[in-house]
Amino acid sequence: MKDNYVFPAIFRVDDDGIAIFFPDLPGCLPCADTMEHAFSNAREALQLHLYGMEEDGEEIPAPSPIANIALGEHDTLAMIEAWMPPFREKMSNKAVNKTVTIPRWLDLLARREKVNYSHVLQKALKKYLGVQDEPKAHITA
Repeated sequence: MKDNYVFPAIFRVDDDGIAIFFPDLPGCLPCADTMEHAFSNAREALQLHLYGMEEDGEEIPAPSPIANIALGEHDTLAMIEAWMPPFREKMSNKAVNKTVTIPRWLDLLARREKVNYSHVLQKALKKYLGVQDEPKAHITA
């Protein structure tokens, strides 16, 4: 797993906005209304796509040489960089929703006491798992 990736992206400008294609990464298809947003969206989509591939254990392809990429009349080629360490950190700290089932009487009591369910569940899980904070190692599903 690398920390830094750079992939070519094709920016196609049309009347209704900018479509972005990564020739080496099918399915990574961000879009935007302005060129400024296009670069930001391209970087975020690239990071998310690569993160998903890493999590799924997929092999990340080598980027195509830019000389091998054919451009259309309204296309512009740009190299997009994905610096992964801060993105991985962001994703590992992202909150997720969990559905839990508890007896009704316990829910009534907890609501009466204004219990913060998320806080209590996190505290209990950390105690149960024997951890204080998030483990420094990258955790995969």
